[in-house]
Amino acid sequence: MRLIEHPTARAWFLVLSLLILFGGDAWRFSIGWVPFGAVAIAIAATCVVILVQSRDRWSIGGLPYPFVVFMALATVSLAWSQYPAASALGLLGTWLTVLGALTLAISFTWQELLVGLARVLRILIAASLLFELIIATIVRGPILPWTAQPEVALPGYDTIPKMLFWSRNELFETFDDGRIQGIVGNANHLGFLALLALIAFSIQWATGSVSKRWSITWIALSVATLFLTRSATVTVALAAVALTAVGLLIIRSRRTERARRWSALGFIALAIGGAGGAFALRDTIFGLLGKRSDLTGRAEIWQTVIGLAEQRPVFGWGWVSVWMPWTEPFKGLVIRNGVVQVQAHDTWLDLWLQLGIIGVIVFGALVASTFVRSWLAAVDRPRTAPGITDPYSALSLLPILIMVALIVQSIPESRLIGEYALAMLVIFAVKTKRPDWMVRTP
Repeated sequence: MRLIEHPTARAWFLVLSLLILFGGDAWRFSIGWVPFGAVAIAIAATCVVILVQSRDRWSIGGLPYPFVVFMALATVSLAWSQYPAASALGLLGTWLTVLGALTLAISFTWQELLVGLARVLRILIAASLLFELIIATIVRGPILPWTAQPEVALPGYDTIPKMLFWSRNELFETFDDGRIQGIVGNANHLGFLALLALIAFSIQWATGSVSKRWSITWIALSVATLFLTRSATVTVALAAVALTAVGLLIIRSRRTERARRWSALGFIALAIGGAGGAFALRDTIFGLLGKRSDLTGRAEIWQTVIGLAEQRPVFGWGWVSVWMPWTEPFKGLVIRNGVVQVQAHDTWLDLWLQLGIIGVIVFGALVASTFVRSWLAAVDRPRTAPGITDPYSALSLLPILIMVALIVQSIPESRLIGEYALAMLVIFAVKTKRPDWMVRTP
């Protein structure tokens, strides 16, 4: 008997796995790194058992080649890493994430993943809003994480840097540039979760799997969370997702394959032109969003990372995923508001720093190939037999809309190479390559 053969076991395993991936900071801030690591390792061990039991349903040769090459490159980089202990720790986290994502991809259908994702996002959004309400009405002051964290505050500060607080008690200050951080302790992270929730809840409504009243309630809460986080980068991602959704709906409304093809080409041309126009008008756009065009000091961070990456441009300094602030060269490398940073705030610069140009090319191939397959799954009519097509399903929009959000987020943040973002990329990469991608997994 397989570990997750029973429906209840399947549901619990899926929700717990996604809670660990999406709510990692909440776990670490509350119970600490060691208990969190123990839970993550226990889930990964379970995943190994499930993968062995399901070896008739997958093979290394059946996985996307860029994914296999990327994992091999990250692993062998330990041989030339300038910080082998940190690389080993980073590889452990990456492999735990990838094992979980691979297990979810081969064990659950798209419908099951949508249901599990929606459940977890409801939990995180509801818990975040309740958390901030309790802080604002009962605690009435900012609070730090309950356990020690690796982020390093520089000495000489009379007050604790704001970036280190779990909650800044700004729920009632959102009209005065205040931003809630929720149980995940980061406004941009919470805002992105709200964006993912908006996608998941809207697709559930469109598929009719959830009642209209329930869908509207949670969509409204997602929109409220987006507003309360006031994340400029997530707002840009939201605009990109919305435009993509409109474009796909227009393409899918065309009756002939030729009309759909021309509509798709037109949309792609408009998207490229729009992206170019947005870049040219970035000062104005970010000014309207209350941000500087360098995304609140990120340009200085990028220059520092580029200078370090240029010292080892081909294969990089070695894989580490999230920077270890106690290890050279990351110790004091980038400092913002009195806090040593643990990422480059750009996925592609982080990849260049850690795995060099080779890593950027391989990971770029993984992202590009996954995006293309997700796009084709959304615009091609599903076929049950030669010459016979089925109606479009709203469910087929899930991978492409989340991929757009992840790609936009990869420019101001490095989350695509760790935890939930990397897991989502791996899930989509694996599932969109499987021939039975819309068929229920037995």
